[in-house]
Amino acid sequence: MSFLYTAVAFILALGPLIVFHELGHYWVARACGVKVLRFSVGMGKVVWSRRFGPDQTEWALSALPLGGYVQMLDSRDPNTTPKDEAEQARDFVRQNVWKRIAIVAAGPTANFLLAIVLFAALFMHGIEEPATKLRPMAQNTPAYVAGVRGGDSVVAVNGEAVTSWSDLRWQITHAAVDRQDAHLTMRGRDGGQYAATIPATSFKEPGPDSDPMSALGLDVWIGMAQVEQAAEGGAGARAGLLAGDVVLGADGKAFLHAADFVQAVRAAPGRTLQLQVRRAGQVITLPLTPQKDAKGQGLASVQLAPAIERVTVQSGPLEAIAKGAQRTWEMTALTFRMIGKIVTGQASLKNITGPIAIADYAGQTARMGLATFLGFIAVVSVSLGVMNLLPIPVLDGGHLLYYSLEVLTGRPLSERIQGFAQRAGVALLFMLMALAIFNDLSQRL
Repeated sequence: MSFLYTAVAFILALGPLIVFHELGHYWVARACGVKVLRFSVGMGKVVWSRRFGPDQTEWALSALPLGGYVQMLDSRDPNTTPKDEAEQARDFVRQNVWKRIAIVAAGPTANFLLAIVLFAALFMHGIEEPATKLRPMAQNTPAYVAGVRGGDSVVAVNGEAVTSWSDLRWQITHAAVDRQDAHLTMRGRDGGQYAATIPATSFKEPGPDSDPMSALGLDVWIGMAQVEQAAEGGAGARAGLLAGDVVLGADGKAFLHAADFVQAVRAAPGRTLQLQVRRAGQVITLPLTPQKDAKGQGLASVQLAPAIERVTVQSGPLEAIAKGAQRTWEMTALTFRMIGKIVTGQASLKNITGPIAIADYAGQTARMGLATFLGFIAVVSVSLGVMNLLPIPVLDGGHLLYYSLEVLTGRPLSERIQGFAQRAGVALLFMLMALAIFNDLSQRL
């Protein structure tokens, strides 16, 4: 069932993005007067098709569900060459170079526009997120050494204001990728502000399994463990825990936040813990003997009240569009910088991920709610746009490279050079796909 849920989430995430990308090519091709013969979702053999419109364009579903294409009238291909003089004017190859650039660039542009719309919609709707308040951290972490203290909130990073946990993570990720110091503006529990600088040397190499926030010791604030409900017959109920109780510690050791209570219970299956509990202003001691669960960990059968401080991030229409465009631009630039680091050897090839990772993240975000899932789709849309702009023959970026050279030299590349580049591009693309799938599997096995 979990696999089916993930598969459906993957299709719902990637399918519309591919369709929207190809619609970008289709719309601009039609606007430039080029005849479109086929619009295919998927690659390979056509398994279903219907013809619509004045040109009787074939709208098709193909066997391989990854990708898609728009087939236009093209005199270079014997199967799509113009049949008469009237069709020659609608031949893709006969269009001037600027029209061809517009048609090819329309696909990635459509993905970026979709990302802007999705981000803007989320900003207008309002997103409830964890605040930037930090939980206590170990004394050997870079954040603590820099002077950051648990219970305080981050106000800005390198001069950029942050109001939510995702804002903070975004700015810290920027600093990690760019290998620059993170200058934090902090607000203490007393309301006063202070500055703390985490040096660039504290950042580890970015990777799919590395979290720059956790590596620095930055984690979201979690309040004390307050009991919301103790399941009847469970270890917590037998110990006498009641709704509203706040667990302060166990066996004389104070808890700093709810996670400490959870960890203490998991580490003590079948062993009695003497809990210090605050109830109605008084501190009492209750004996809790966690049951052993299927994994051999302790289980208290207690539901805790939400302990994360949250903020609602919401914007008006114009501000939301501006923020959506800014987020898309920043994410695009960050992705290109990361690709540059991979190419130059400054970042590991393990950062290249593929369809298995996308499917996994799609399933996870779908379970978190519609807003989180739409945010994930926006991120993938940006990634799809960036990937297609890479100067690899076969991809849109490769064709844009051809046409840019044509603009500079005044003549198109020879068919022989283009044919060689296409074969090299296909080989490179297969190598990258194989590497991505290998990374996906190695990280999950």
